[in-house]
Amino acid sequence: MINWILVDEIIINGIKEDINNIDITTDNLIDDESLSEAYMFAKEDGVIAGLAVAKRVFEIIDDEIHVTFKFKDGDKVKKGSKIAEIRGRTKTILKGERLALNFLQRMSGIATISSNYREIVKDYPVRIVDTRKTTPGLRMLEKYAVRMGGCHNHRYNLSEAVMIKDNHIRAVGGIKEAISNIKEKVPHTVKIEVEVESVKGLEEAIEAGAHIVMLDNMKPSEMARAVKVSNKRVILEASGGITIDNLIDVAKTGIDIISIGALTHSPRSMDISLNIY
Repeated sequence: MINWILVDEIIINGIKEDINNIDITTDNLIDDESLSEAYMFAKEDGVIAGLAVAKRVFEIIDDEIHVTFKFKDGDKVKKGSKIAEIRGRTKTILKGERLALNFLQRMSGIATISSNYREIVKDYPVRIVDTRKTTPGLRMLEKYAVRMGGCHNHRYNLSEAVMIKDNHIRAVGGIKEAISNIKEKVPHTVKIEVEVESVKGLEEAIEAGAHIVMLDNMKPSEMARAVKVSNKRVILEASGGITIDNLIDVAKTGIDIISIGALTHSPRSMDISLNIY
């Protein structure tokens, strides 16, 4: 689901950034009465995400625009596929083109890389999740795109779940102390996740009452040992240094969750274009 109140704010800010007064080219070159038809099309294979967001860009600029889709979010498209048809004022199409494409290309790039990761581990009972390594202001859209690619979301923000990381542990003096202190202050409905760097740390976190333990930058052999030690007492998450190349090795350990920052912090935007006909 997408919160459209918040998405409209994102889009309006994008329009203000791109047109702070007038579109000096379009407004001086194109008549108000001019009508056009345009198509968005894929210039490479990929997974589409953000169609409704792209449509909303044009609608905010001009509520009389008509946008229809040939696909839906989460669909795989081939190079050359027509993705959407736009009919309406030429000015509207030209003014909204870049911003709409920026959202659609970015979100589709994330969906595509997420789909690639998911495909690799489809035969293993493991869930791939994103992180908070998102573009400031675009987290909602980027996490949505991850889901459209077949992966899952980690916590949305710092308020949503407890995650005790290495610096928290250093600041309070240890894993046991950190878990004990946080349990006294958060509601019983909130799960507690702890980051550890060794099997010994895992054992300490389990004994102290953690619900989820993140194995940080462990080798697959260490993860496999951690899975045996845990014996399903906690949810185990692998994080750090995980790439396409070693993903299968990590999945084979029996880990429950694999978190990958690359889903949102370094995807290449999908190549999508818009042409007026």
